[in-house]
Amino acid sequence: MKADSVKIADGVYWVGALDWDARDFHGFAVPGMTYNAYLVFGDEKVALIDNVYDGFYPEMWARIEDAFAKEQKEIKIDAFVINHIENDHIGSIPEFLEQCPDVECYCTQAASMGIKRQHHCLADQEFNVITTGDTLDLGGKTFTFINAPMLHWPDSNFTLYNEEGILFSNDAFGQHICESKRYDVDVDPAYLALHAKKFYANLVQLSASMVLNKVAEMTEAGYLDNLTMIAPCHGQIWTQPGTIVELYAKWAKGEADEKITVIYETMHHSTQKMAHQIVEGIMSEGVEAKMHFIRYDPESDILADILDSKAIVLGVPTMMNNPYPKIGNLLAYLSCVSPANTGVRKTAAVFSSKGWAGGAIPKLTESLTAAGFDVLEDEAVEEIYVPDENDLDKCYELGKKLAQMVKE
Repeated sequence: MKADSVKIADGVYWVGALDWDARDFHGFAVPGMTYNAYLVFGDEKVALIDNVYDGFYPEMWARIEDAFAKEQKEIKIDAFVINHIENDHIGSIPEFLEQCPDVECYCTQAASMGIKRQHHCLADQEFNVITTGDTLDLGGKTFTFINAPMLHWPDSNFTLYNEEGILFSNDAFGQHICESKRYDVDVDPAYLALHAKKFYANLVQLSASMVLNKVAEMTEAGYLDNLTMIAPCHGQIWTQPGTIVELYAKWAKGEADEKITVIYETMHHSTQKMAHQIVEGIMSEGVEAKMHFIRYDPESDILADILDSKAIVLGVPTMMNNPYPKIGNLLAYLSCVSPANTGVRKTAAVFSSKGWAGGAIPKLTESLTAAGFDVLEDEAVEEIYVPDENDLDKCYELGKKLAQMVKE
């Protein structure tokens, strides 16, 4: 096949793959994906940074051939830097190492073990283990390695290309989108910020304190002094790296907007009517409201809105003395990513409709409290069968009161 590389700096090429058809990535709703890999030409050696998902190797290799042709050099890759070992980054490693058997491989200790556990055919493969501060000289061009455990896996590593000021950050600072152009400035800024937020909320949020510590560590070491680009393994390359670094710092500190996310499920439209009235109450105070219908909206989208909301409202019907089961995935997801990991607990309120005994309210409260929310137990709204006008007034007032609290 034929595929063009993209030159992003002197002797540096994007040689990744475009997954136009991806719509789901382990439960993460996506509008396509990119698997970014980069080829760096030094005066003496050539290095490949990262790799692509299984099935996309021919596309990456075609771009590598194109990059070598543009540099007017015979194909020979001397070094292979593996920043992260999730399958979308190492799926094609066996094919690559079969084609380039003499390449020197560089990765963290955790990565070397993980690669061998995922690709048993590489059990005897040798890896050069890298730690923070280690360097690699390509001849006039040098890399500095910065271990970044839990951003977002234990094996994660950043590679800084010193002479050009490019940080190859792997999953950190990425976005799950697929565009024909490679840079942040090539897409709508609001669209890019939305998908960067969604990526952080679902994949990095759990490590909020580590984000702040790593940014502080890199700043103190001077690694960010001459940064010109952040080149992640997914999505657009940041030519204005301060933009995404500032956003990560904001999210990691738990800073949120005057915004409330309302999330609901319904059986026969009762909780739906209640949810709509709660949103009307929120809007009456000039506070931004986001509405999510659990039946149709992916948890990954809901989580992105929760990230920068000061409060949430969650409502489902009661079914056999329990919350309606469709809420289960979201509650498990919230417990998994720990929104309160920033040290800032968000406010939450709950509502429900019931036929007779009820039971959803206390269990929703328990689950949200365990996930790190401060639940306003006295503000819970629970109605029998179909809410009447008085019931809907209570919902409107709940939304209004929450909005006032958010503004305060």
